[in-house]
Amino acid sequence: MSILKLQSLVANKWVDTGPVRRELLDPVTQEPIAFLQDGLPDFSEMLYYARNIGRSNIQSLTFHKRALLLKKLGVFLLEHKEKYYELSTRSGATRTDSWIDIDGGIGTLFTYSGKGRRELPNSFHVIDGDPEILSKDATFIGQHVYSPLEGSAVHINAFNFPCWGMLEKFAPCFLAGMPSIIKPASQTCYITEAIVRDIVSSNILPLGSLQLVCGDVGALLKQLNYQDVVTFTGSQATGRIIKTNACLIDNNVRFHMETDSLNSIILGHDVTSDSLEFRMFVREVVTEMTVKAGQKCTAIRRVIVPESIKDIVVEKLKERLAQVKIGDPRLLETKMGPLASISHREDVTREAEKLAASCETVIGAIESHSNAFTEPVVFLSQLPTTECPSNLIEVFGPMCTIQTYQNDDEAIDIARAGKGSLVGSIVSNDRNVTTKLIDGLFAHHGRLLVLNRHCQKTSTGHGSPLPVLLHGGPGRAGGAEELGGLRSIYAYMQRTAIQGHPDMLTSICQKWLPGATKNLTHKHPFQMHFDELSIGDSLRTKSRKVSLDDIEHFAHFTGDRFYAHMDEALARANPFFEGRVAHGYFIISAAAGLFVDPEPGPVLANYGLESLRFTQPVYPDDEITVSLTCKHKTAREGERYGEVRWDTTVLNQDNLVVAQYDVLTLVEQSSH
Repeated sequence: MSILKLQSLVANKWVDTGPVRRELLDPVTQEPIAFLQDGLPDFSEMLYYARNIGRSNIQSLTFHKRALLLKKLGVFLLEHKEKYYELSTRSGATRTDSWIDIDGGIGTLFTYSGKGRRELPNSFHVIDGDPEILSKDATFIGQHVYSPLEGSAVHINAFNFPCWGMLEKFAPCFLAGMPSIIKPASQTCYITEAIVRDIVSSNILPLGSLQLVCGDVGALLKQLNYQDVVTFTGSQATGRIIKTNACLIDNNVRFHMETDSLNSIILGHDVTSDSLEFRMFVREVVTEMTVKAGQKCTAIRRVIVPESIKDIVVEKLKERLAQVKIGDPRLLETKMGPLASISHREDVTREAEKLAASCETVIGAIESHSNAFTEPVVFLSQLPTTECPSNLIEVFGPMCTIQTYQNDDEAIDIARAGKGSLVGSIVSNDRNVTTKLIDGLFAHHGRLLVLNRHCQKTSTGHGSPLPVLLHGGPGRAGGAEELGGLRSIYAYMQRTAIQGHPDMLTSICQKWLPGATKNLTHKHPFQMHFDELSIGDSLRTKSRKVSLDDIEHFAHFTGDRFYAHMDEALARANPFFEGRVAHGYFIISAAAGLFVDPEPGPVLANYGLESLRFTQPVYPDDEITVSLTCKHKTAREGERYGEVRWDTTVLNQDNLVVAQYDVLTLVEQSSH
């Protein structure tokens, strides 16, 4: 394979930045893979292009259109993924290692595409929560709204996941409406560069959505402002340097840091050595030590076990680790490849020797090699928690430390001694044990995994971040919250509280808000096509008297014979009622009978009801009426229908609200 000369992508052009500065070597053969160039791209040009061209192009698209592009990009990258697998092998990754990075990264695009289309409006901003009524007469209200920032996001990524690390940040950033400048770690940036080249050649994304820096990025940080965002994944030491950058501090640039942490796994004291949970525990530790040769920020570094079972834990780990074939990742039988580079192996060896100085080495040995390989090593420490070096030192390779505990409180103390973790695991089949451990660990972890026999076949494991769950953690882990479904898009958006008259806020938010004008229509709203309906179009129905016969018929018909509906004396004894009351579900059924137009029309289906509240009891001889208002419209890209949300208010004869809810319908577009 020819040696690659890596370039940066600046304003949609691939540019050279100077003479060759550094060779990137295959960690197995020590042959050159790629050359990094000396010099820096024009960061001013990059930022101008991102903030103006890229931002404008992305933000001209609705959330749904962005989501569809993420899906299209995911399909495209899947068709080209074997190229990335070949390059990933040259980084020392096995096929399994690469699957996590490549298929995992591409899968993130599909996840965000699906969630964007299902959970975001087909518009340009996101309404956050319900409105706040700020005046007694509801003429002054407030509403929180998310809108995209006007800068660029700079993503500084780690060497261990050159594909996933880029795409797991790019997907929510793009969906939020911000362009990205990607800065991959130098050691494996040739993989990221290859993927970005394909993305650019696909012409799927709007111009300016993505730019790439192969090389140093420090001078770029000096040009950022409060509309920009910096995300960082890597070592705690480097993260602190970036976090304290004077420009980031002076301009209050948003900074999200995810760093390596001393993640732990706790074997519950209820687990016996012959149980399924014990076998799961051993498998999980070995997997986390050997996948990516332990070069994962989520890898297990501390193995916390009951004192009484430590010897059998060592024995079983030794048996399983002996079965792990270490070697060239190009060979199918290889289960663990080398570290990323010789220099990284030297870092790992240096940190491991610090642990060995005060811990017992019970499996493997720390040896010097002429290449990037190292074997799995397990230490055993029985030092007090405050003195144990494994609670302070992380070896970013296939090494972990066993620590023992006498009771649950001590296990919690050991896990918390890591001072903030991305993920912790508990292996136990006892709910009381698990609950106590979890309660003690909540504040110190971004994610907690509970493993037992009931989820053994479906669990994704300790070290696998998922797009729908938060990835990040407090303290040493950096404090960031990446992924987590749509939670992560808000890192790239500004939440603003808007105050004013309901009519004005309804116009701004494109959502009918309480107190806003209702447009009573001559035509039944259910006979109006999606594109004919306007926010605020409303229907006030005729009234219906609720009789005692209605209540009894509903009770007999449905089987709901709750005493408050059937017995006058018992109902009066209830502190909420003055006598027998109508069923809540009868009220909403009767309400549907009042507002539904029975004739065929553009309404194709009622597919849901949300936020239902019963606010006043309905008694025999009360009269109910319904106010139905078009609250929100969401067009479906590529479909001949859209979603219409209807504010549904049921009132009694005194104009008091007895029930309030949203009805969701799918409404056909007109053929014009």
